[in-house]
Amino acid sequence: MLFGKHINKYYLKYGIFFLIGLAALIVVDYVQLEIPNIIGSVIDGLEQKTLIEEEVLQYVKDIAIFGLIMVVGRFLWRIFIFGTSWRIDYDLRNKMFRHAEKLSQTYYSEKKSGGLMALFINDLNAIRMSFGPGLLMLFDILILGVLAFYKMYELDPTITYFAAIPLVLIAVMATYISKITGKKFKARQQAFEDLSDFTQENFYGISVIKAFVNEVREIRAFAKINKVNQDKNVSYIKASTFLHIAVEMFINIIRVIMLGIGAYLVYITVNEENVFSVGDLTRYIAYFGLLIWPMMAVGRLINMTAQAKASLDRVSAFLDADIEIQDDREVVNVEEIEGKITFNNLTFKYPKTDKEVLKNINFVIEKGSTVGIIGRTGSGKTTLVDLMLRLYNLKTNELLIDDHDIMKLPIKTIRDAIGYVPQENFIFSDIIKNNISFSTDNADQDLIKQMAVYSDIHDNIVDFPNQYDTLVGERGVTLSGGQKQRISIARALLKNPEILIMDDSFSAVDTKTEEQVISNLKELRKGKTTIIIAHRISTIKGSDQIILIEDGKIMAKGKHDELYETCELYRQMVIHQRLEAELEEEVM
Repeated sequence: MLFGKHINKYYLKYGIFFLIGLAALIVVDYVQLEIPNIIGSVIDGLEQKTLIEEEVLQYVKDIAIFGLIMVVGRFLWRIFIFGTSWRIDYDLRNKMFRHAEKLSQTYYSEKKSGGLMALFINDLNAIRMSFGPGLLMLFDILILGVLAFYKMYELDPTITYFAAIPLVLIAVMATYISKITGKKFKARQQAFEDLSDFTQENFYGISVIKAFVNEVREIRAFAKINKVNQDKNVSYIKASTFLHIAVEMFINIIRVIMLGIGAYLVYITVNEENVFSVGDLTRYIAYFGLLIWPMMAVGRLINMTAQAKASLDRVSAFLDADIEIQDDREVVNVEEIEGKITFNNLTFKYPKTDKEVLKNINFVIEKGSTVGIIGRTGSGKTTLVDLMLRLYNLKTNELLIDDHDIMKLPIKTIRDAIGYVPQENFIFSDIIKNNISFSTDNADQDLIKQMAVYSDIHDNIVDFPNQYDTLVGERGVTLSGGQKQRISIARALLKNPEILIMDDSFSAVDTKTEEQVISNLKELRKGKTTIIIAHRISTIKGSDQIILIEDGKIMAKGKHDELYETCELYRQMVIHQRLEAELEEEVM
């Protein structure tokens, strides 16, 4: 049996199912042990010529009844033991997914998706097997194995004493080998993680690989990782196979001992005294036949338990990972967020680093205003967004929303009030309609189309064969970069948030489309806070306030004309981008 703080509760939750299943198993095992006795009695009766027709009919009836009981019992223990193992698998997978949703950005920056998927597939399967076949084998060993061994001992202690010696050797050997298989199973799981990570990364980056004509190099790299995976699997299989073969070898040794001594005892019975009949030998052989499965199960159970323990350790490490971002104990409940944002001498560095990404940030975004944030790559613009979305923890009163410390506000309240268009647009493997209406389960079709019009993507969508019901493929692989951006904008607009954050959301569209969408935003977002992060001056030129960030610091803030006159860096950016635009026009 497998125990751990994350799974112990399932023994209580599903205890009644396990008890019914085990009760059915006990009945089946008990009935199985009665059949050899009937067969032995028939053989003794035939040998002694004392068997009558009524006895034969009764024996046939008894075997038929026992057979029916075994059929029903086996059906019940499969339903209640194996079925319960799948219920536990379902519950534990849900628990893991809920925990995964709560883990911070820091955790996912340190873990690879292939390794996490291995937890949800291979490791959970190993744990499920421990609750299903593992539990069955354990009780078969304890019930069927012990009772069969007892029946054999009752028939003849001498044969049973000799047969017990290999059984002890099996137990000692299996215990030693299980430690080896446990380590090899962990190594096999790690190899599978590495293979999954590499494969997944190549699938996502297949266009880059083809563009750089690096297929052969990636194939060679995959072959090396696959060879490691093969070696780890073969090494594990060798150890587990050795255990199974060794158990079978000892079983055959016991069979030889049993037949040799049993035949000798029958010989004595025939020639000297009534010690051991042919019927007794038949019973003994039948009991040993029932004992073979529990003996084989010892090796499998130890092997399966070693796997399950290794997997449970990995799953437990995942479930024990700290949830860094969570509500404060003394939350401030507000009816709704209005949209005022205050940065109050905010200084921030990412967890486990010493470099300050943002330094002494001070500015206010008034409710209903449109604010543009501009700066060179790596200046800290996206970090500001992450902090407003409450993806990291801050010091007290460094960031305020509606004059409330963001650390005191419920996380759900904050995120419900924010619509976000990320820098790297993520499109789900679903139809376009569902991608746009992601924020709600029952969006009106007309509203979806209206938001698509506002984001200037409607005309593109209606050109697709299935229009809004077009399946876009994994991560929107069938869409262009500009189409992904505009679908992401439509998704955020449909949410109708009090605060809209657009992080470099026009980088993949032309200036004409950009102007159209911004014009639509001004109409749609009246009275609501809008934050636009951009590299192009044209994107934020009409904002109520522009924040220029350089190296994590605010270099200047004000309207476009004001910054052009007072800030040298801003003026250089304007002139530089103007020249680039003129050069592009000449080329065209």
